[in-house]
Amino acid sequence: MPAATARRVLHRLSLAERAEVLAALRSETTGGVLLLLATVIALVWANSPVAGAYEAVRTAVVGPAALGLDLDLAHWASEGLLAVFFLVAGLELKREFVVGDLSEPGEAVLPVVAAVAGMVVPVGVYLAVAGSLGGDLGGWAVPVATDIAFALAVLAVIGSRLPTALRAFLLSLAVVDDLLAILVIAVVFAGDLAWAPLLGAAALLAVHALLQRRRVSIWWVYVPLGLAAWTLTHAGGVHATVAAVGLGLFTRVRRDAGESVSPAEQLEHRLRPLSASVCVPLFALLAAGVQLSPATVSGLATEPVALGIVAGLVVGKVVGVVGGAWTAARFTRASLSDSLSWLDVVAVGLLAGIGFTVSLLLAELAFAQDTAAVAIAKAAVLAGSVLSALCAAVVLRMRQAVHVRLDEEDNRDDDGDGVPDLYQSASG
Repeated sequence: MPAATARRVLHRLSLAERAEVLAALRSETTGGVLLLLATVIALVWANSPVAGAYEAVRTAVVGPAALGLDLDLAHWASEGLLAVFFLVAGLELKREFVVGDLSEPGEAVLPVVAAVAGMVVPVGVYLAVAGSLGGDLGGWAVPVATDIAFALAVLAVIGSRLPTALRAFLLSLAVVDDLLAILVIAVVFAGDLAWAPLLGAAALLAVHALLQRRRVSIWWVYVPLGLAAWTLTHAGGVHATVAAVGLGLFTRVRRDAGESVSPAEQLEHRLRPLSASVCVPLFALLAAGVQLSPATVSGLATEPVALGIVAGLVVGKVVGVVGGAWTAARFTRASLSDSLSWLDVVAVGLLAGIGFTVSLLLAELAFAQDTAAVAIAKAAVLAGSVLSALCAAVVLRMRQAVHVRLDEEDNRDDDGDGVPDLYQSASG
């Protein structure tokens, strides 16, 4: 019986997928820089002589009480602004697994297994560290997420030219992370459930799916439907961002004859800049303002919760991602592209340890009844993300010459037709 042919992983993307990935990365990189800026502003503001004004803004209540939406701005940011973020994640996930490169099981297995392991291992690390020190085990979910915008901002700041295939791998990890994180939010952090509103929200999602099947394209039908689903999900005791993911997953992604883009692609292209450049930075502005008191700073080195979160992000993520990728490659008889090494996967695993946006949200949910624990957990998320970024920068610098060469090969266009030459070669 002939031996199975080895399959290359993290190899060159298809031309269509390359265009999609590069468009997504441009928006996320710009948003990441704004995210870094918003984080710095929040930290400076929260630790300045006018820190009281920062807290007053976060806790200012707005919204109609009759609908149960008289929420403070911090809650509007986490459930409202991040709803746009998770809607884009749902659209992106649908596209990747229906028509993208991940629609092929052989291509999807490595990033999916790496993403799942990259969430499970940090949980185990957190439980081992915090549990052994007698800490609160309720923060186990905090280190599971990856912040793609922050990670790309780090790449931009250090001037790394990570090859497109590795950037796409990082993007795929973050997409799967987002889906699993929203499942954690929906299942673990649901409040007292009110089934009537939740059934109403489910019915509206079904209507959305039906309208998509009937090819209804009137935007003013979908906007109130989506807002109503979001409101009912919130009223039902489930984090309202769950409704946004549902809307994304039920949006049609296959193009009809004569369509240049599908409804999902069109919506994703319109919302991604808003999500990356407005919604996520504003959320960070309202969520990242941790008061770095002496107790909080010293707690990073002594508090079990903080040590568990930092260890989960810095150690758990890279071990999970690299271990998951190696396991998937080993048992599917796959091998890395000849131009890459496992050190490149280590760099991606370290970048995946930049949790930030969703980790801040999970910290708020996990320790909702303990403001001191929230402050410690958020400070640990910041510290763990910074440490992961610094470690990633060191590894990327070690591989910088290789990455520059690969990037130049990927983008070489001697005939100036806008299509990289490698896609026009006999082997491409």
